[in-house]
Amino acid sequence: MAIKSSLNDKIDAGIPLKICAPMVRYSSLPFRHLVKMYGCDLTFTHMILSECFSKAQHARDAEFQYCQSDRPLIAQFAATDPEHFATAAKMVQPYVDGVDLNCGCPQRWAIKEGIGACMCKDPKLISRIVRRCKEENPSLCVSVKIRIVDSVEETVALARAIEESGADFLTVHGRTIKERNVTPHYDYVRAIKEALSIPVFHNGGVYSPSDIAPALEMTGADGVMCAQGLLNNPALFAGYTATPLRCVQDWVDIAIAYGTPFAIFKHHLVFMMENVLPKHERRVFNNLSSSAAVMDFLRRNFGITYRNCLPSPLSTESAVGS
Repeated sequence: MAIKSSLNDKIDAGIPLKICAPMVRYSSLPFRHLVKMYGCDLTFTHMILSECFSKAQHARDAEFQYCQSDRPLIAQFAATDPEHFATAAKMVQPYVDGVDLNCGCPQRWAIKEGIGACMCKDPKLISRIVRRCKEENPSLCVSVKIRIVDSVEETVALARAIEESGADFLTVHGRTIKERNVTPHYDYVRAIKEALSIPVFHNGGVYSPSDIAPALEMTGADGVMCAQGLLNNPALFAGYTATPLRCVQDWVDIAIAYGTPFAIFKHHLVFMMENVLPKHERRVFNNLSSSAAVMDFLRRNFGITYRNCLPSPLSTESAVGS
């Protein structure tokens, strides 16, 4: 697995990796910074359209932000064209520890575009994309994130094809493209892990610290990837069962320091405080419409204020050149 040696060492030692999933709108640099403060080993960017990214500077400026401390990091791309994926990967290579091909997004718009989870029905296309990327970027870690398909046998065949194409690791969401909020099919993930020699990570069904060990035991995976569970509790990987107020304070400091847009700043707080505030207080908080109102609420209820305590400047970069 061609990724940071510290992560390789953990896997070799049998220590499961704890990974923050790629999430549209939410896998931004500030949130990646936060979860890494609370036990997260590896983060992903949100899914980026490789064609737009490889062709347009404005897309690169808008879609990819990083800083020197934002490592280890995987940039995730959606692609149906091997050249677009390979080109996008080459552009971000100096700033990331690997690139990932999204074959797991189940959203309707993605399926309509022929990207995401629908690609799991076309192992040959996935293999061509991965193989071309490895040819163009031989030293770069290239991975794939998939969903399971109709049968264990078909899913294992897909995973084997991805490994044979040169992928360095595989993440498996243990649900089909049509399944939502159901118990993951852990047996599919275990079958893949037993069939492959590259690291396999499990995604799905991890909402609290107590979910991690059973998921690893049932799948045999080399680590777990979490999405909604980390949105609700960014300190989940540090063992907290609900978001501690210290984590809320850290989010305020990080988000303001990075200049996070208000909508994203507040949305994260809404997720974090779902299990912190009583119902009537949540209703009040969710209706707040300005940064000033949010900060006043946090100050009055929890003594949280912006501490301006992060290094300045943060050396944040957004532009990847052509």
